[in-house]
Amino acid sequence: MNKLTALFAVAALTATAGIAQARDLGPDEALKLRDAGTIQSFEKLNEAALAAHPGGKLGDTELEEEYGRYLYQVEIHDAQNQKWDVELDATNGTVLKNHQDD
Repeated sequence: MNKLTALFAVAALTATAGIAQARDLGPDEALKLRDAGTIQSFEKLNEAALAAHPGGKLGDTELEEEYGRYLYQVEIHDAQNQKWDVELDATNGTVLKNHQDD
């Protein structure tokens, strides 16, 4: 019984540690990072995301720090109104993920 309890405790701690590594950044912190040159301007990041879906429209955006890396996540509705989730490296605008949202 003690082994089972220990196993659940380790699983819970592992899951919590993974969640704790990503944090959403608020507008004030995001602007400070942009002004310091740590991340690209939001205009450039949005352009990079839209370049993957010409004619698309921006939806929700989010900036987060995950494992010391700044990620910019953008929701795009393409010309056919399909929803896409695009994730970029906020420091250089490189597209890291680009997948259709179901």
